[in-house]
Amino acid sequence: MSGQFESTVEIDRPVGEVFAYLADGRNDPQFSPRVQEIGRTPDGPTGVGTVFRSTVKDAGMKTGREFRITGFEPQRLIRWTEQSKNLVTADGGYDFEALPGDRTRVRIFNTLEGHGLGKLLVGFALGAARKDAPDFGRRIKAAVEAS
Repeated sequence: MSGQFESTVEIDRPVGEVFAYLADGRNDPQFSPRVQEIGRTPDGPTGVGTVFRSTVKDAGMKTGREFRITGFEPQRLIRWTEQSKNLVTADGGYDFEALPGDRTRVRIFNTLEGHGLGKLLVGFALGAARKDAPDFGRRIKAAVEAS
């Protein structure tokens, strides 16, 4: 079983700034409280092939996550695929749209997929993610605007 959740948010910053902030996945802990730590390989700017490895805490359990950047078009889109072997994995991305007045619209989305026992858990994870999606967007907005 799999399913998608998404959120769209308008940020009071130019698209270049918003893109640069979100392209550096090391900023994720500033808006995602589940991310405990994160690193990027290789060093240098993010691009297709960059890998972010993180430790996240979901439902009281810590797991390791590994995401590879699969799509990267500056000021337009970022895509990722999870490569870790967890019960529930995510593929997703950001879509960016420049708005008048140096503002940016960002669409955030993830598709969650259950593996093995995770097929029983993915529905719960999707429900929680969909419920949190609007707040997740607001946290991204606040973090980008504060940076």
